[in-house]
Amino acid sequence: MKKRVISAVIMLAIAFTCVLLSPVSRIIFFALAGGLCAYEYSKNVEKLDAACTLWVMFCFLVLHALCLFLKADILVYVGVFVFCLYLALFSGVIHKKVGGKGALFTLAGLCYPCLLFALIMSISVSDIWLQTLVLACVATWVCDSFALFGGMLFGKHKVAPSVSPNKTVEGCICGALFSLLAGVLVYFIFRSSYPMPLWLCVLTALAASTMGQIGDLAESLMKRMIGIKDFSNLIPGHGGMFDRADSLLFSIPSAYFLLHLAGI
Repeated sequence: MKKRVISAVIMLAIAFTCVLLSPVSRIIFFALAGGLCAYEYSKNVEKLDAACTLWVMFCFLVLHALCLFLKADILVYVGVFVFCLYLALFSGVIHKKVGGKGALFTLAGLCYPCLLFALIMSISVSDIWLQTLVLACVATWVCDSFALFGGMLFGKHKVAPSVSPNKTVEGCICGALFSLLAGVLVYFIFRSSYPMPLWLCVLTALAASTMGQIGDLAESLMKRMIGIKDFSNLIPGHGGMFDRADSLLFSIPSAYFLLHLAGI
């Protein structure tokens, strides 16, 4: 437990410093986080006798970051993604070790986690990046904590026993309910500097936490398919970068789209 707490403090300190420092540091931080997740994904896919083309995933993240630095047109971003899809397929043609199976896993890796990290990179330099990240992160972390406690105290019905045997319906509901309080907390934090309606904060927190739980299940499904407990041991007591980012990859974009649709 001590190792887990120390790792969490160090990890959060690095993340907060990079995120709050500047738009450039945010882009670089999320690009590096995406690269680490892509690396973990690629190494674990090898256990399924498939060789991903990792450099294609790195290429996409770097090119997307460059597009953000250059403030490129939306069509350029689409072109970069399509170009990397072509590269992924072509890599299966030119590399016998990769082949069709590896090309398909590379395509999957481009979509998850790389495309989601690219989306978060873009969100991190938007006008509402601070509100989005605070709402999504607070709601997700509160939900995760109280879903765990709720499951331990009241859990009886499994959500998806074949994917995540410890996750219960009662725990998920408990986490979602407490995420509503997270929305109220964020409302009071931003009330004077970045005003948002209370209902919007609460609704966004609920949506973000719910999508975060879905993201957690999605990554658990992938781990079950590969046959692993964690994607790596990069963060002592927490697993790998992918294990820590799974929920946020779903909750941050969800929070952004809701706030954007509401005209914030």
